[in-house]
Amino acid sequence: MSPPVDRIPSDDRLPEAVDVVVIGAGIIGVCAAYELVKKGRSVALVDKGHVSAEQSSRNWGWCRQQGRDPHEIPIARVSLEMWDTLQSEIGGDTGFRRTGVLRVTKDPEEMATWERWAEIAREHQVRSRVLSGAEASEMLPGNVERWVGGLHTPNDGRAEPSMAAPAIATAARRLGVSLHQGCAARGIETRGGAVDAVVTEKGRIRTQAVVLAGGAWSSLFCRRHGIRLPQAFVRATAFRTVPGPDLTDGAVGTASYCVRRRLDGGYTVALAGTGTVDLTPDNFRYALDFLPTYRQRRGNLKIRIGKPFLDALVTGARWSFDSVTPFEKTRVIDPTPDPELVQRALGALRASYPEGTGIDVAEAWGGTIDSTPDAVPVISAVDAMPGFFLATGFSGHGFGIGPGAGRLAADVVTGDAPVVDPHPFRYARLFEGRRLAPEGRL
Repeated sequence: MSPPVDRIPSDDRLPEAVDVVVIGAGIIGVCAAYELVKKGRSVALVDKGHVSAEQSSRNWGWCRQQGRDPHEIPIARVSLEMWDTLQSEIGGDTGFRRTGVLRVTKDPEEMATWERWAEIAREHQVRSRVLSGAEASEMLPGNVERWVGGLHTPNDGRAEPSMAAPAIATAARRLGVSLHQGCAARGIETRGGAVDAVVTEKGRIRTQAVVLAGGAWSSLFCRRHGIRLPQAFVRATAFRTVPGPDLTDGAVGTASYCVRRRLDGGYTVALAGTGTVDLTPDNFRYALDFLPTYRQRRGNLKIRIGKPFLDALVTGARWSFDSVTPFEKTRVIDPTPDPELVQRALGALRASYPEGTGIDVAEAWGGTIDSTPDAVPVISAVDAMPGFFLATGFSGHGFGIGPGAGRLAADVVTGDAPVVDPHPFRYARLFEGRRLAPEGRL
């Protein structure tokens, strides 16, 4: 089941030509389009489904610096500053509130890891405080569990995934971005090896620059053009509750559940680091790229083989721009939520908060998280095709850094001074001969 998303109108006619075409209207794509039009570029934003239809509306809604890979901390800091001003700037509500993020643990080894991360965070001027068990319990009134300690980042926040990307896309349209939903990008035409146009199901748009913000579809799109992009996919589950008692005003993470207060009075709840991997040919194609990551995380993953494998075999990566493509056959990835994970997280939440026994599930949904081998996104030009840029691979934590990622993508496209150092996000790192794995994130 898809979570509810604010729907917005599209523009009727494709432009004949624009400075930049952005493919994918999730949080990254709409932020990139918004930043590009503010720089004076003409922009067309196209999506096979609708704004925020996939993971951008299915995530937890955390906007955090806490626990980030050290390479991501600068862009997380920039994003939090941007979230602060976005609502007044765009004249729309993203649901953003600075309510803090708190993690608590019963594991002394995990606590030691958090202490090391907090030292790194201080070097980046992130205000994360390591808590004793007593301090952690004091911050969780009504919670009956006993904690070894915690980590609190008071200036982190939360936003509403159902509202944020649509609100930003609406503002981008007011500034002149041409938005086209239900309009799959079939591929890129080149001239002399460089970008010359984007072919969509509704027509051709001439352009010299393309930003691919296609999330879980990015690797397939790239492979059609002979560009290798290692991506892995995890089917995740989350749910929202009916309105309930005041457990927290912000976001709380534990080993048994992660919970965030919602504007509607309920909570968004999920389990961290758990999910299902549906085996496809890509798992074998990129097996060596992801072997270190799999070894780290295999304990929390279910492995299945079935229809997705057969579908991928039938689809392949060669299609004509003149006929229906995989992007039109599946407008929105809408996985079935895992009922076992829902019940585990709900049971753990109720056990932690006896006063919350009346909390119940209002709606559950599945999502598809696309990941790079080191769980750091790619925001970069692709030298093999001049004019082609990637903004993808956000590995399940792109929503919170969406504004900063969009700004950086726009800077890379225009050649302006980058808002943060783009080097950690370069596409070329994926092929520099060293084994990549997630490092330094919690």
